[in-house]
Order: sequence, then structure tokens, then C-alpha cells
Amino acid sequence: MAGPALSFVIPLYHSAETIGAVVHEIEALPIEGGHEIVLVHDGSGEATSRVGRELVRHAKVPITLIEHARNYGEHNAVLTGWRHARGAHIVNLDDDGQHPPTEAVRLWQHARQNGLDVVFGHYEEKQHSRWRNFGSWFTNRMTDWALDKPHGFYLSSFRCVSAFVAQQVVSYAGPYPYIDGLLLQVTQRIGSIQVRHEPRKAGASTYTFRRLVRLWLSAWINFSVLPLRVATVAGLAIALIGVIALVGVAWLWWKGIGPASGWGWIMASLLIFSGAQLVMLGLIGEYVGRMFLAVNQRPQSVVREVFASQKP
Repeated sequence: MAGPALSFVIPLYHSAETIGAVVHEIEALPIEGGHEIVLVHDGSGEATSRVGRELVRHAKVPITLIEHARNYGEHNAVLTGWRHARGAHIVNLDDDGQHPPTEAVRLWQHARQNGLDVVFGHYEEKQHSRWRNFGSWFTNRMTDWALDKPHGFYLSSFRCVSAFVAQQVVSYAGPYPYIDGLLLQVTQRIGSIQVRHEPRKAGASTYTFRRLVRLWLSAWINFSVLPLRVATVAGLAIALIGVIALVGVAWLWWKGIGPASGWGWIMASLLIFSGAQLVMLGLIGEYVGRMFLAVNQRPQSVVREVFASQKP
């Protein structure tokens, strides 16, 4: 049977206080061709799971709740949702009400009207903390540098994708997915529109600095060899500085001038070169470690249970 026109995929993480209002707002939307909701509970405790099952029981539109066996991260949860979504287009929303469902419909309409595979929401004004806004800005600037995307194009988790693109992306089986990087590998039919970003309905953000660092590493290491090339250039630059310093020391020795003791200079040089080597080895080790986990088939996610409402 043909699926609905639009699927709303929402990862859940400590969402017991907020997800009910988001789901009820989506249920009330008039969507030509019908819509469904796919909730992916990413291992955050019984309270969120209980609320999700209650929403499934009282659904006014088809709702599917997928339970991860443990926490795997937002991008892994989104891919799980995409695998279970049946819509011709899929929209990602946050679970805290900051992505208005009416704006999600605008993303979908823009994608259909312009024949786009992906449409990102560009926020008028972000309602996050300063450090979170800085993290998002930094991630976008670094992806300008590391990924094959139009310079300055804003990437966000509020996006609409076609079912075709979603099917291509979910074939990726690596343990550290970065969805925007995968999308840029699949299609160039991308666009963006300006959308509202609402204050969080309740609670506090669970996106920690550690999670942002993991996201940065996934973006730069999984989808680009540019960091390795930068490490190579940095190594050559430091080696060149060392050669110039050696020539300078030889010239001072030849002229019989310069400080009587060179201990300080030697120690400073050792620290610089040793630090640079450790950074480069760590970067190479990160690549090798991720290859090791991929080869050993570390799971991207494990689904424990799936609850589906009866179609109204």
C-alpha cells in the first residue's frame, strides 16, 4: 500500500515533559495525502518510554514508537526513524518543541514545489544557549572547510528529505554517522528556507559539550581526509622551522656568538616538536580506531521493540 505524503521523525531523549505537546500539534495538521509520526526513543529511561506508548495508544494519526536498546546518539536515532518511515518525504524535528510543526510543513512544501531532495531550516534567531550557538556556528564553519558543500550554506537538524535520499543514506552502516555529510554525498539538489526557532517548552538541553565534540569528529574524520592533509602540511612546516633554526645555530657557532647555554632553546624545541608529533599520531589513531570499529561491525543501533498504532 502507498505510504503517507509526509513522515515526521522525532528522536526522543528525556522527552517525557515535552513530546506530548509536539505530537498533538502534529496530529492536528491538515496534510494533503496524510501523514505519520515516527518516534525513536534513544535509551533515556522508562518515563519517556511510558509517555511514548501512551501516545501510540491514543493516536489520531499513525504513530510508530521504536525503542533503542541503549543510547546511540541523535544521528543514529534519526537513521533508525528513516528506516521505519513510509512517507514520500520525511521531516526531522526536535523533541522539545523548538521546531514548530507548521514550519516543518513549509520545509515539505518548499521541497515539493522546487523538486529538491533536501531542504534545511535556517533559523531567524536561535533560542539556544550561547555556547550551543557557538558550537553550531563552529561546526558549520568547519564543514565549509572539510565537506563538499556550498560555502556558507547552513546545515541544521531541522530538515526535510525525500524518501529516495533517505533510502540511500540509511544504507550507511558505520557506527558514527553524520547525516549532513551523508546527504551531501548523495545529492546536490539541496535548498534552505528561513524558519522560526521557538524556546524550549520544558527542561534543559541534553546536548553536552562532549556530544558536540563527537559530532565534530564524525563530520571531519568520517567524511574527509582534509585533517590528515593539514597534519602533513603542519608537520612539513614545523620541520622547515627546525631546519631554519639549525642553520641559525650553525651560523652562531661559526661566528662564535650567541648564548653560552642553549638548554632553554633545546627544551622549547623538544616540546614543540614532541607536541606536534603527538597531535598527528592522535589524529591518525582516531582514523585507525574508527576503521577498526567499522571493520568489527560495531552496531549503529539496536532496536529492542517497535510499537505501532492502528491506522485511524
